[in-house]
Amino acid sequence: QVQLVESGGSLVQPGESLRLSCVASGFTFTGYMVGWYRQAPGKERELIGTITGTGHTHHVDSMKDRFTISRDNAKNTAYLQIDNLKPEDTAVYYCNIIRHAVNYWGPGTQVTVSS
Repeated sequence: QVQLVESGGSLVQPGESLRLSCVASGFTFTGYMVGWYRQAPGKERELIGTITGTGHTHHVDSMKDRFTISRDNAKNTAYLQIDNLKPEDTAVYYCNIIRHAVNYWGPGTQVTVSS
């Protein structure tokens, strides 16, 4: 059974950093690209970037400067580092894989940026 669980979200002040985690189980983690997304209140879910099983990353242009995606295959975990957080980064953050043409999502982790 495929399972993705995000964690690491928190209430932080502008300028701080966070590292979010996505722990995967139920499938061969190394074989799949992981995507990170976020959904702000009242907005559609948007792609932040992806990382292949071998560690190649692609970040959406608007997310390249403050967002870093990585993974540790030995721990079945993908990470999203967010630096210099801004109030507009407030959102629920999700990880995603596509396996056998099925989208799998975790429950998300809430990031709130406020002074």
